[in-house]
Amino acid sequence: MDKAIKETLLDRFQSYLDGLDESERGEEPIALDKTSEATDLFSVFVEIAATRNEVRAQSRLTKDALDQFRAVFDTLQSSHAVLEQELKGARARAGEQNRAALRPILLDLIDVRDRLAAGLASGAPARPAHWYERLLCKAPESDPWREGMNMTLRRLDQLLADRRVMPIATVGRPFTPSLARVVATIDDPAVADGVVVAELRAGFKWEDELLRPAEVTVARNPNASGRADQGDAL
Repeated sequence: MDKAIKETLLDRFQSYLDGLDESERGEEPIALDKTSEATDLFSVFVEIAATRNEVRAQSRLTKDALDQFRAVFDTLQSSHAVLEQELKGARARAGEQNRAALRPILLDLIDVRDRLAAGLASGAPARPAHWYERLLCKAPESDPWREGMNMTLRRLDQLLADRRVMPIATVGRPFTPSLARVVATIDDPAVADGVVVAELRAGFKWEDELLRPAEVTVARNPNASGRADQGDAL
């Protein structure tokens, strides 16, 4: 390249650079304000601290609200438990009162039943068939009085069963003091000692409660008593 051209290009580049320096020097430089920067950082720290305090205050309020809610819940739960206990007690007392009021009525029904059964047992026996009825294979006429008594007795038994009142089976079983009372004894070597052989008055249970004890006759086996005495003597 020609030397004159090189010099011309260098002069132009130098002029360009000189123009840039003058334009930069003409503009007022932007100075960093350290005081402004410090103020901005302080504001940021203040806002952070305020936000943290607000979060703490909100957390405290939330905790207080949760504690109050827990206290209210515990109070409601305790009140519910007390109310449920009181309701159970009221139901139990009402049930006991109902049973206490119903017990004499059931005993009266049992007494009426005993009278009907005794009347049937002591009533006139059924009329035997006449010779012409036997010849014609005709059954004797029924007794309306006896049929009416039997129907009433069955109705009373059903009524007692509906109230869960059931007779106690005692005949042919060992005597149980909690269910029956001995009103008579009989010597019978053919029966085991202490077995109930007759029932003078039926006993009844109401659900699991003894409503009326039975009155029974208990067998006493002399041979068993003799053997027991011999065993004691030995």
